[in-house]
Amino acid sequence: MSSDEARTTRGLMLMVVAPSGVGKTSLTRRLVADHSDLHLSISATTRAPRPGEHDGRDYHFVDRAEFDRRIEADDFLEWAEVYGNRYGSPKAPIMDALARGQSTLFDIDYQGAMKIHAQAPADCVLVYILPPSLAEMSRRLHARSQDSEEVIRQRIARAKEEVSLWKTFDYVVMNDDFDRAYAELAHIYHAERLKASRNLWIEPFVEELLDEPIEG
Repeated sequence: MSSDEARTTRGLMLMVVAPSGVGKTSLTRRLVADHSDLHLSISATTRAPRPGEHDGRDYHFVDRAEFDRRIEADDFLEWAEVYGNRYGSPKAPIMDALARGQSTLFDIDYQGAMKIHAQAPADCVLVYILPPSLAEMSRRLHARSQDSEEVIRQRIARAKEEVSLWKTFDYVVMNDDFDRAYAELAHIYHAERLKASRNLWIEPFVEELLDEPIEG
């Protein structure tokens, strides 16, 4: 068995869910930057770009007609309408990456994560990022000045609903200290990559071990 064959693995889909204003984007972008085998899923969306966002890097920005065409073509692992805009995760590039041993990180909402998990539970790892408090979450949302007061109230109400569902996740991380939260998220990813079920090299390697003649 060659060295490459000996380490053949299947990638995983890392679902990171958190309310807006909790620091999920900073955590996930750093995790992707630090791991060459982990890539961010770039969703398609019908919403307009925010200041500093770029098509193809942050999202694939499309109009509703194009989004509907992709739904009809079954091009999404999941899609949902959130606050009047549609978001969808492309299917083909993600499944191809898993087969090549590459993992995909989803910066995704609860509804989307559950839809993908229902389709491929063995490939999914669910992580929820908790805010240190709802007051701090509200402060961060106001500080970034991207949402109206009504939208901020909706986001906080939705956060309360999601937090109550914490038992549906594989892991829960609190982002009260960024470095600690990042270290915990990275440990989760490393451990999941090492799971025997994802390391396809183990079975043939063990078979060779058992067939290996013992001298002396």
